Amino acid sequence: MNTFGKRLKLSTAIFALSVGAVQAADVEVLHWWTSGGEAAALNVLKQDLESQDIGWQDMPVAGGGGEQAMTVLRARVTAGDAPTAVQMLGFDILDWGNQGALANLNDVAAQEGWDAVVPDALKAFAKVDGKWVSAPVNVHSTNWVWANKSVLDANGIAVPKTWDEFVAAVEKLNAAGVTPIAHGGQAWQDATVFDAVAMSTGGPEFYKAAFIDLDEEALGSDTMKEAFDRMSFIRANVDDNFSGRDWNLATAMVINGEAGFQMMGDWAKGEFLNAGKVPGEDFLCFRFPDTANQVTFNADQFAMFDQGGVVSAEQAALASAILSPSFQSAFNVVKGSVPARTDVSDEAFDACGKAGMKDLAAAAASNNLFGSMAHGHANPASVKNAIYDVVTAHFNGEYDSATAVEELVDAVSIAQ
Repeated sequence: MNTFGKRLKLSTAIFALSVGAVQAADVEVLHWWTSGGEAAALNVLKQDLESQDIGWQDMPVAGGGGEQAMTVLRARVTAGDAPTAVQMLGFDILDWGNQGALANLNDVAAQEGWDAVVPDALKAFAKVDGKWVSAPVNVHSTNWVWANKSVLDANGIAVPKTWDEFVAAVEKLNAAGVTPIAHGGQAWQDATVFDAVAMSTGGPEFYKAAFIDLDEEALGSDTMKEAFDRMSFIRANVDDNFSGRDWNLATAMVINGEAGFQMMGDWAKGEFLNAGKVPGEDFLCFRFPDTANQVTFNADQFAMFDQGGVVSAEQAALASAILSPSFQSAFNVVKGSVPARTDVSDEAFDACGKAGMKDLAAAAASNNLFGSMAHGHANPASVKNAIYDVVTAHFNGEYDSATAVEELVDAVSIAQ
């Protein structure tokens, strides 16, 4: 039986157990995929469900980091009106799972062998007390740089592999009157850049100590001060209108040749592809300088909310569709991310996608795969938000680097 047949058989079987069920209902999905590239990727999932006669009630909540979506979710759950499924990241999944709010997907997982194909780093956020509570859609890595190839070529700039080479490239663009770095002044975007800068400055052992182990010595170190100094350099080389800009609008600046670089996760690739751009010809993708062998990641997952103790047919179908190999390939080719299961071929992926899959496998094998602080995979929301506050305050000139280090130590200590 093919994958679609298995999914349909499983969905039908569970559906038959639903009391009083006559026909499949819609799924209501809360998410924050609202940019052009993200919407195109999400449409792959909608079409998959439509092929099973399951409707899709879209509940988009704009905001690239998902904070607004989580606020809406809390209000819905408090009102006793939880959506069928919700896009979630990292510790948010664990928080809801530990509250007993999420459905148990073990039957679907066992039927389709999820445990054998989903990496342990993702299972850590998809399972609570041995129960699958969410279906991983993808793996995004966050320490990418995106560049307009024509802009770099016109200014004689090669892909910078070290921080010093990056500084030299930025200075060349400045001299040519080109905005060196496209950025959106939102807390999660500031933190995304800081994620990569910290890894670049101190290496993987420092990153783990500071942002995963929350070691006070690492948080208050001279290395951390150097990371903030580098953020000051980046701040000096973005345009004056960066404040509040959505990430995809910053990506558009690179696409249109208005800026040279953007530091952003690999969801940015979806915007380039949606604009008809070709990797290697129109744009370049490469790891943030000095992080070639490390990967910081987040993984979008769809958590299924408990609908009275029974996984509905629609929830089972949605979870099954998300982790089917065909969907994992089709979706991630469009989204810019890589599959959440290890047995998906890279044949359909472009050069950036192939590189991302190779990097992910190598980082996992060498223990250089780390949950992203900026995207809720290194520490709980309270700590993440405390770091956000310090990073953004520094980026906006409220603190110098030495003060930022002191504030970071205090903020993390209080948030734990």
